Amino acid sequence: MGDFYQNGVITTLHNLRQRSVEDLEEDLLSFRKERPMALILPSLYSELEGDALPKIIEELKQVRYIDEIIIGLDQANEEQYRHALKFFGELPQQHRVLWNDGPELSKIQDELTAVNLAPLIPGKGKNVWNCIGFLLAATNAEAVALHDCDIVTYERGLLARLLYPIANPQFNYEYCKGYYSRIANDKLNGRASRLFVGPLLTSLEKVFGGSRYLSYMNSFRYPLAGEFSMRRDVLNDLRIPSDWGLEVGLLSEMHRNYANRVSCQVDIADRYDHKHQDLSVSDETSGLSRMSIDIAKSIFRKMATQGTLFTSESFRSLKATYYRTALDYVDAYHSDAVMNGLGFDIHKEEQSVEIFAENIIKAGEVYLERPMETPFIPSWTRVRSAVPDILDRIARAVETDHQNYR
Repeated sequence: MGDFYQNGVITTLHNLRQRSVEDLEEDLLSFRKERPMALILPSLYSELEGDALPKIIEELKQVRYIDEIIIGLDQANEEQYRHALKFFGELPQQHRVLWNDGPELSKIQDELTAVNLAPLIPGKGKNVWNCIGFLLAATNAEAVALHDCDIVTYERGLLARLLYPIANPQFNYEYCKGYYSRIANDKLNGRASRLFVGPLLTSLEKVFGGSRYLSYMNSFRYPLAGEFSMRRDVLNDLRIPSDWGLEVGLLSEMHRNYANRVSCQVDIADRYDHKHQDLSVSDETSGLSRMSIDIAKSIFRKMATQGTLFTSESFRSLKATYYRTALDYVDAYHSDAVMNGLGFDIHKEEQSVEIFAENIIKAGEVYLERPMETPFIPSWTRVRSAVPDILDRIARAVETDHQNYR
């Protein structure tokens, strides 16, 4: 059971009592009449062969309030796409699998590339963007949730709590972010959030002074959570980041487009574990190392649009401030772990801090070299303005694949 404090500019919806999943789902069934619901699942084909996704499908089979499930399938050939159709065919809900690497969607991608309106970087951002386009074209969903396909501790209550604030007609939230504690195998996880994002935001306030944006970002308990939900009208104008700054970038987009009062965060799970990223000590192009660089660049770009002036000297000052602040965080988490009987490797924690500190400088160098870099995929409003029939064509492409290969 969590606390009940509202200590930021974003409303926090807690888990104050163990309300049953069935009780929540009964409410959602009634909300469905006014706000039909959909779920987006961005997936790699390899996740179909893992342990997490089959269990997620078993849980989703029991969900009656979802009208549509949209699966974005990456890194799949024809044989694997056919297998995916059978794999997800067990779902009782209306659903479609987007074969992102298939000929139909690739043809549309090439046409949009020719007019500079296509995602250029493969990955989760492009996958989510495709799914949103199909959702806008082919469903009447008013409340949309998204979560990853590698959650090994998945229970359907996670989805119910994630959708509830957006689906409830009595609430006026447009965007909802999930949060949870990252504890598994008797140790603290979530290094990128605990040891990088949190200390970095605190350090930015120390070096550059407080701002409404930093106050907003600091209000989220788990800014890197891959679970969020939103209203349909948000999807049209949302710019999806194409790099590993996806989750932070989406929060920044909501801050740009909407008042704080229409965003919230909700406690969605007592336990949560998923695929862990390697620290990638010697390779800044992968794992947590690349993630930290992309996240830092995303935050720097957002602050620059609000008037913050960055220089080489300020990035060096930020690195030093971050390093000292993050080590204080390590001490705090060590005490927390010991009191709760959890394992805690101080060496690995401080090694992570050292890598993250170096990556602040690397992210700063990239930003100074390319300050106008915009790794955002164009919003669907912009794309539809340039190519008016694009959504209908995406819907037809997905349906053509489904009919030809099922």
